[in-house]
Amino acid sequence: MAEIKSTMDLVMERAARIGKASREELRREEMKKKGVLLAVDFLEGRLDNVRAAIDAHSREDQAELRQGAAESIFRNIFLPRDEIQRQRVDKALQGVVDLSGGAGDVASICRELQTVIDGYGRQREQIRGQLEEQIRMQYEQLLARQTGGRSEGIKIDPTLQPKFQEEWSRIEGELGRQYSAALDQLKMEFKQRLGL
Repeated sequence: MAEIKSTMDLVMERAARIGKASREELRREEMKKKGVLLAVDFLEGRLDNVRAAIDAHSREDQAELRQGAAESIFRNIFLPRDEIQRQRVDKALQGVVDLSGGAGDVASICRELQTVIDGYGRQREQIRGQLEEQIRMQYEQLLARQTGGRSEGIKIDPTLQPKFQEEWSRIEGELGRQYSAALDQLKMEFKQRLGL
């Protein structure tokens, strides 16, 4: 069985590599970090076009900058659970298009990805609504039996019930796994297209 390394072990290994690293390796690592920071600035709205920012650097640094930026941007392509997360994913997709120089095949992959994300959002909301209604009806029936049929005027929020929380957690996990597989496949296509 594979040994799980602690964060400290990983830090120590990296420090050892850096101690043995050549100047060129250190420069490349520094440029990757700078690429990550460019992507963060882009995702946070402080930078309009990540590719233009990379292109402003010397040719010898651009590959590492692009790689660092792409890694950061790809981490921000996920299945969003709310509108704020959705905006973050949309911005990351815009970053992928920027990095590719607007290539048509990348735009096509983005559209496929949008379809997967939209499908996830619709199905997630639909299933959640159905589960809420099912749990609400179950608790209303239980309450009616306990009060002899006098449950009028009592409002039940099914999302606060432990049964809802447990069932929703299970369903959401399954749904996420299904859609994540499609998402990961499309992200791999992005990486191949961008040469990463």
